[in-house]
Amino acid sequence: MTVGFIGLGIMGSPMAVHLVDAGHDVIGFDVVPASLSAFAEAGGTAAANVAETVTQAEVVITMLPDHPHVESVVFGEDGVLANAKDGLLLIDMSTIRPESSLAIAEAAKAKGVRVLDAPVSGGEAGAKNAALSIMVGGEEADFNAAKPLFDLLGKTVVHVGPHGAGQVVKAANQLVVGGTYALVAEAIVLLEASGVDARTGLDVLAGGLAASRILDLKRETMVARQFAPGFRIDLHHKDMGIALAAARQADVSLPVTGLVAQLIAAARAMGHGSLDHSALLKVTEQLSSRG
Repeated sequence: MTVGFIGLGIMGSPMAVHLVDAGHDVIGFDVVPASLSAFAEAGGTAAANVAETVTQAEVVITMLPDHPHVESVVFGEDGVLANAKDGLLLIDMSTIRPESSLAIAEAAKAKGVRVLDAPVSGGEAGAKNAALSIMVGGEEADFNAAKPLFDLLGKTVVHVGPHGAGQVVKAANQLVVGGTYALVAEAIVLLEASGVDARTGLDVLAGGLAASRILDLKRETMVARQFAPGFRIDLHHKDMGIALAAARQADVSLPVTGLVAQLIAAARAMGHGSLDHSALLKVTEQLSSRG
């Protein structure tokens, strides 16, 4: 299959390489020249622009930071819809607003382009290990057509509903992840302030009802104050905005989500936006004058 892949960043690059390794002809594009060079060295084909990526492709995957980037790539003069073959399958794996996914699907339908919104969870490690959780919105037939590609990228692949549903599930994912990080951070501060070894304490928590993937993957680095980004605070800040907007759209109250969104906003305001979202620990420490 000929696949166009737009967005070769921390997540997109290993995802695109998995497709190359599986034998697909992958044409990649990114605005960062070094990312294009690395992709070419890994066996992919580097394109000069979006149009060149799309014209030869049967499937186009986008993995971009936010809805303005996706909308620019899809709707632009030299973008996806302007250059797509009839019947192209466009899979947006970015995390964006549900309403943007709906608008893209509607515009694409008029051009004979099929669309799935398929945001992912699992961070850089999940992308590198092809162990992502992929939540997919769109037509079931299009999901079935894309499933062989999804299976090369993730371990949990679920069709969750119509267009936009994937983004709603991702918003729910991000509010749970943010809330868990906030509570693990508070647990570390409490343990250390009480004279208890935090590493030992978290080992016990990870074996009981408080167990979580975050404790499994991040307790060691959080206790060691190692915050190299797997998923940046800046991006989680954007995602919490999506979650709050979705709550307003659905006319529901999510008070804990609002608080967690403010803690993430505080981390960003403190200058930690480029750090991993586990750096919420730095906010909790600051609030207790222990940072």
